[in-house]
Amino acid sequence: MRCSIHGDHITITPALKEYVENKVGRLEKFDLLTDADDCRVTLRVTKKKHTVEVTIPAGNTMFRAEESSEDMYASVDLVTDKLNRMIRKYKDRMESQNRKAAAQPLPTAPVHEEEDADQLVRIKKFEYKPMDVEEAIMQMDLIGHTFFIFTNAENGQVNVVYKRNDGGYGLIEQGV
Repeated sequence: MRCSIHGDHITITPALKEYVENKVGRLEKFDLLTDADDCRVTLRVTKKKHTVEVTIPAGNTMFRAEESSEDMYASVDLVTDKLNRMIRKYKDRMESQNRKAAAQPLPTAPVHEEEDADQLVRIKKFEYKPMDVEEAIMQMDLIGHTFFIFTNAENGQVNVVYKRNDGGYGLIEQGV
């Protein structure tokens, strides 16, 4: 798996680059990441906060994690530990679903971003396949967002799942 490492207000030293590549490279032990073409790592420094964000598109699934600390190397350790837990949890869920019924492939394709300086800050385009609400919630948790738009496999309509402030989940369906 190739890693593209970018720095935001930080110079990427060869030692830091090698450390990131080694830590992220250890995630390749998971069978789920055999389809992962490349990953994107962003290292960012703001005041005394060192943030590391890693995005790994793996087939129809996208794994994303972000962690911060006062030391960049510690942030790399934290984010790879978080990804490790996330991938294991996903793998366990998929195995559980496979035991219950034949699982459908998850729908998220790699995100393509475009920028327009006039009004919009970012436009994200992605392809998706029908899924049930439980799969949509799992996908939303994997990418670390608070909402997820998907085509509901039960009714073929575009729906939105979102994380509520009370810790639960909500579903928005189209009106008739």
